[in-house]
Amino acid sequence: MVTSRANEIKLISGGSHPDLSAKVADRLGIKITSTLSLNYSNLETSVTIGESVRDDDVYILQSTAPGSVNDGLMELLIMIHACRTASARSITAVIPNYPYARQDKKDKSRAPISARLIANMLQSAGASHVITMDLHASQIQGFFNVPVDNLFAEPSVLRWIKENLDADNCVIVSPDAGGAKRATSLADRLNIGFALIHKERPRPNVVGRMVLVGDVKGKVAILVDDMADTCGTLAKAAATVKENGAKEVYAIVTHGILSGPAIETINNSCLSGLVVTNIGDKIERCPKLRVIDISGTLAESFWHPSMCTFHNK
Repeated sequence: MVTSRANEIKLISGGSHPDLSAKVADRLGIKITSTLSLNYSNLETSVTIGESVRDDDVYILQSTAPGSVNDGLMELLIMIHACRTASARSITAVIPNYPYARQDKKDKSRAPISARLIANMLQSAGASHVITMDLHASQIQGFFNVPVDNLFAEPSVLRWIKENLDADNCVIVSPDAGGAKRATSLADRLNIGFALIHKERPRPNVVGRMVLVGDVKGKVAILVDDMADTCGTLAKAAATVKENGAKEVYAIVTHGILSGPAIETINNSCLSGLVVTNIGDKIERCPKLRVIDISGTLAESFWHPSMCTFHNK
């Protein structure tokens, strides 16, 4: 019988998701690698890895720091580079919420493709593998020259709906045309109806007129999207489906960014509940928030020979 190989798996937690990292580590039966991350008086970030990672397979769980996307990104890049210079065997960046994902194409003259820039930075820092969840645009995977695993929260969302709502009396609603594929996939899995909202944006993060296409009368409408930022879209979409006869309205999103006036907007909306994954960090500030734990999905994406036992025949 051959047991584990010499190299080990190491999980490093950034400052963005300490609770999520702890749950992933618990599911894997390992401890989080000790690190020291601090900011100097001039706000430079300093990271020190507290134990050897030489010839180990390192997973760094980090995406956007609370209140600052750029600080979280910089901490991630420095952690990756620190592990690279410490001779780690492989470095996997586990980024549940990929930063700058909405800037995935050149939509006007002289506009940057910032999502591609982030991919270049991650690879230059030393990432040999990237794991993310519900990318805003799946083509971002093509920006990398290293393997990228785009995980999906859909199985967890399906389970939440079946356990908390009467699925047969629900209808899935996409708040915009871009999310139609995601919403129809969920509706097909539940074998229920689907509706779509057409929206006009006069400028970024501002939603104009909304038109509902589909029937929601007397149903529990479930708005499905990949992220909730300022929540203006969700609030207006909820009002639109309510005006069209929906009995109750829920919203389910993977990334609860909840920036700016989002909490106040949700609290004042006609939404009965906003369901987010535990990637976010503002749960206690909004009584309407419901949380789905996705640590199991992330843990399953970690594979290492030390977790298995091989038998020679």
